Amino acid sequence: MALVKYNNNSISSVTAAAALASGAMTLIKSQTASSSATISFVDGTSDVVLDNTYPIYLFKFINLHPATNNAEFNFNMSVDGGSNYNVTKTTTAFVAYNRETGSDNSLAYYDEFHLAQSTGFQSLNHNVGSDNDQAVSGFLYLYAPSDTTFVKHFMARTLSHQGSDYAMDQHVAGYGNNTSAVDAIQFKYSSGNIDSGVIKLYGVS
Repeated sequence: MALVKYNNNSISSVTAAAALASGAMTLIKSQTASSSATISFVDGTSDVVLDNTYPIYLFKFINLHPATNNAEFNFNMSVDGGSNYNVTKTTTAFVAYNRETGSDNSLAYYDEFHLAQSTGFQSLNHNVGSDNDQAVSGFLYLYAPSDTTFVKHFMARTLSHQGSDYAMDQHVAGYGNNTSAVDAIQFKYSSGNIDSGVIKLYGVS
């Protein structure tokens, strides 16, 4: 793939905004949790778009506060409109962390949070605290979910305030090993509800 480099002459010759790749983000749907067991985004339901309209979809997590202490924040995908969230996934995960006291910090690969051809929910962050000032925030990118040729790649990064007062920076990436179109995504905690917080879905052109 060739590197495109713009200069004054090339920019001045542009006659329409569409002539430049914009990478623009369009807000599709925002959902606010209120003691919610799950938050789901299903294509064609409640104004959600999750098809070939955009090549990339971005989910933003804003202060998702769990009702249960030390819960995992998880996600999964569906190929049947949300009837089942069980797409087979192979993933990798690593974590950087530091404790408030400064007594425990490291960068580590976490075997227990990767999946190998598993249909289970993928952990995006773990041991999220339920104190009033604790939550998880971050983002997840999903690439070409409606493509029926390739597997479904995704990348996520989240930061949580853990129950034991750690800053936990978790990186997760992998693929849904399925060439069927992914048309729904669900987020939840491993136990208890999502007490509060917001998840926003964007299409990236």
